[in-house]
Amino acid sequence: MATSNLRRRRPPVAIRLSAYLLHHVQSLVFSLGKIYQAPTTTIMTVAVIGITLSLPGGFYLFVKNIDAMSGDLRSSSQISLFLDLDLDEQRARALEREIAAMDEVAATQFISRDRSLEEFREQSGFGKSIDTLSRNPLPHTIVVEPLAEADTFAVRNLLGRLEAIPEVDIAKLDTEWLERLYTILEIARRGVFIVTVLFACAVLLIIGNTIRLDIQNRYQEIIVTKLIGATDAFIRRPFLYGGVWYGLFGGIVSWLIVELGYLAISGPLERLNLLYQSELNLVTFSLNDFVFLISSSTLLGLAGSWIAVARHLRRIEPT
Repeated sequence: MATSNLRRRRPPVAIRLSAYLLHHVQSLVFSLGKIYQAPTTTIMTVAVIGITLSLPGGFYLFVKNIDAMSGDLRSSSQISLFLDLDLDEQRARALEREIAAMDEVAATQFISRDRSLEEFREQSGFGKSIDTLSRNPLPHTIVVEPLAEADTFAVRNLLGRLEAIPEVDIAKLDTEWLERLYTILEIARRGVFIVTVLFACAVLLIIGNTIRLDIQNRYQEIIVTKLIGATDAFIRRPFLYGGVWYGLFGGIVSWLIVELGYLAISGPLERLNLLYQSELNLVTFSLNDFVFLISSSTLLGLAGSWIAVARHLRRIEPT
């Protein structure tokens, strides 16, 4: 009967949920206040986190820019098809249209044998010798441009299909530089991943050590709180939110460092564009990149504080 009465006296679920959420909000604000009260420690911790995260962020943007710059190279990885010498121009143009309709092909260009001979005459300097030829020795040519997103495997498959066409005498593609390009980019991406994991572990250690020192400084406060019946979860929340704040501010600082760094080299880049009459533009963090960076740093802050609290809080027990 007493147990039944006790159950009836429990507050409704809505009230308990409201109190639970209210304590989370209070812990969030309380942890921010604690950080604000120690500006020196906060600034140093946030600065170290920001610098640490800016390194993988900068490497990521570097690879992203290299990937963007190499987009033009990939789109210009053209396959040259030298057709049979006996093939007439009408059939050659029809073959070009068939190839252009392939799903793996972005664009094609037809170069007639007469045009090839004329260009060779102008560029080679052997005009008089060429005029003595009784027959044009150059074939019709179709220049095939694969899709920009096609990788090496897809380009090789396309090359094999084109080589199998009976009217194609020679299909030529310089694949060595293309394979090197993809290999270098893949190595760079994996390098960025490894660096990101290592520096993420460093951020965990930084935040974990900061929270550990905070727990030690509030040792007596934790003892008193446990004596009056507070649970570990109740005591843990302000420390967890403290880690969240450190991660959030550190992520913002890292974003500012990377953006300022790329802004600093934008001036020389503009001069380089003028000298080479090019349109090379730096790629910076997109909105998705920014959200991912801030979210990741915040989660790292939460994880680092959780590890520190789980390890050290259980050791503090009133005697």
